[in-house]
Amino acid sequence: MIIGVPREVKAGERRVGLGGQAVRALVAQGHEVRVERGAGIGVGLGDDAYSDAGARIVDRAAAWSADLVVKVKEMQEDEIAQAPRARTVFAFHHLAGEPERTRALAERGDTAIAFEMVRDANGVFPLLAPMSVIAGRMSMDVAREHLGAAPRRVVVLGAGHAGAAAAQAARDAGADVTVLRRSDATPEALERAVTQADLVVAAVFVPGAPTPKLLPRALVRRMRRGAMIVDISIEEGGVAETSRATSHAEPVYVEEGVLHYAVGNMPAARPKEAAAALWAAALPYVSEMAQKGIARALSDNEDLRAGVLLWHGRPNHAGIAAEAGLAFTPLQLRDLR
Repeated sequence: MIIGVPREVKAGERRVGLGGQAVRALVAQGHEVRVERGAGIGVGLGDDAYSDAGARIVDRAAAWSADLVVKVKEMQEDEIAQAPRARTVFAFHHLAGEPERTRALAERGDTAIAFEMVRDANGVFPLLAPMSVIAGRMSMDVAREHLGAAPRRVVVLGAGHAGAAAAQAARDAGADVTVLRRSDATPEALERAVTQADLVVAAVFVPGAPTPKLLPRALVRRMRRGAMIVDISIEEGGVAETSRATSHAEPVYVEEGVLHYAVGNMPAARPKEAAAALWAAALPYVSEMAQKGIARALSDNEDLRAGVLLWHGRPNHAGIAAEAGLAFTPLQLRDLR
């Protein structure tokens, strides 16, 4: 199989879809890996490191002209416009709340297999989890950086990997921490906790659906002046009605007197750590698709099949299809044979 690894073009993104050891393993299995020139610079991997591992160093078009494209972030406008059509792209797609991008990928005939939707029998998201942990740990660091001091009262919304990591980081810093699971986040509980907080970390994830707006504007308005929201959930729309996506270059803004941090690709600020964790989690799935072929790997592996949001341009997730105004076509095993 030909596997392509393009350079990431999203603002502030320094990670890369596969590292040298992963490339070496795939080449040893007999596959061709094409790495776009300069793709690994952000994690300290020059082109020589990839060529030494057996990869072909190619231009952008050749990296995209592959049977399987492995990248980190969702396809950007330029990639959608310029990349060869009908690609199979294994990446964080984050199509919930993005109907225009869903329609664009469907029109291209792409197959989108989403890192964030791959789910094992225990309900764990093995590719999303390590990134969530890093983002959760980072929440206290970014709060300290932008507030000028460690927050004393911290509210964490969500108790998954990101929420648990954020809560632990806050406790380690000596903060008084309140964790509200989504099921516990009644209007009364939210009002009691959030209005007293120096920092609210929003870490709610609903697979394949926009994040519920647990923090309406009226409640944000009642928060302490100078308090902060770190909205880890921003790539699915964010938990606060006042949240809008920011970038690593301009990460914060003030709305209703509250400082907001809503950088979607938070782990890109720790590119080596985050990329290494992602490579380790992704390689078994990439290897299986390369060895068996994409269709058979999806047929054999239910965990991987859960990640398919579009199959040859046909939406396979009911919520995402409905948002985009497209017909929902459940992915059937017979489609993969």
